[in-house]
Amino acid sequence: MGAPVVNTKDKIATRTAYGETLAKLGAERSDIVVLDADLACSTMTQYFAKQFPERFFNMGIAEQNLVDTACGFALAGKVPFASSFAMFATGKAWEMVRNSVGHMNLNVKIAATHAGITLGEDGATHQILEDLAITRVIPYMTVLVPADAPETEAIIRAAAEHNGPVYIRLGRPAVPVLPRGEKGVEFKIGRAEVLCEGTDVAIVACGVMVYQAILAAQELEAEGISATVVNMSSIKPLDKETLLRVAKATGAVVTAEEHNVIGGLGGAVAEVLGEEYPVPMVRVGLQAVYGESGTADALMKKYGLLASDVARAAKSAIAKKR
Repeated sequence: MGAPVVNTKDKIATRTAYGETLAKLGAERSDIVVLDADLACSTMTQYFAKQFPERFFNMGIAEQNLVDTACGFALAGKVPFASSFAMFATGKAWEMVRNSVGHMNLNVKIAATHAGITLGEDGATHQILEDLAITRVIPYMTVLVPADAPETEAIIRAAAEHNGPVYIRLGRPAVPVLPRGEKGVEFKIGRAEVLCEGTDVAIVACGVMVYQAILAAQELEAEGISATVVNMSSIKPLDKETLLRVAKATGAVVTAEEHNVIGGLGGAVAEVLGEEYPVPMVRVGLQAVYGESGTADALMKKYGLLASDVARAAKSAIAKKR
């Protein structure tokens, strides 16, 4: 199965898909409540707010209060979705996420937007590159990263049905819809999505890097290199079964994420492979640095997150097999 072709004409941001899905859920379920930190027009919770103002709560620029209030709603039997920029939802409010949401194992959904360097011009202070690491380490916390709009809707719906804390990482820019054929999205927490099968290397990606992984597979295919591409949108729990299968089938693994290479997807994959099936592995991501102000495209290029960078990493991993 060769690398799929992506239609880049239809693009939508995962944050937009999140807002649209919230509005649908609001009409379907009266127990859904939404909280925001004065950023509804950016996180797109404005769609829910306009339709269900009595179930929308603007907590102001007070993320700690945002998270703890969401905990109160969860204790009252509601299903709260709490939103802000990812830097603030997980950075400024981390103590509350750990001690209130995590320690009490509450049914709170933290849907954070504007994650990673594709936030762009807001710069290093807002471009969180550590959120997967600091949420993944919290007991009971499920961590999810949709790759496109259809998967975002599936993930938001799965999060609403899941009983327990969930962190969902969402982006600012519009991204292409991935090719899935007639089957569409079949998301399940703890399960990966294999987009194409190869024999030489497995590229395991999440978020905006899934599209780059597909482009990398196309580039490699043109050079006679066969690559598997895995959309690992469920970072925790990780799909160990699929990961081990593709590692055994190819003998080399590359991870690709818009996140620090320490503690995120690359760290999660390395932990599994290191314990259960060591193979040559290369991690593509931010190499323990901060971002900076710039356009999303320019930053992706500067920090080595383009398809050509993923393809180069794949060749490096393959070379290590020899």
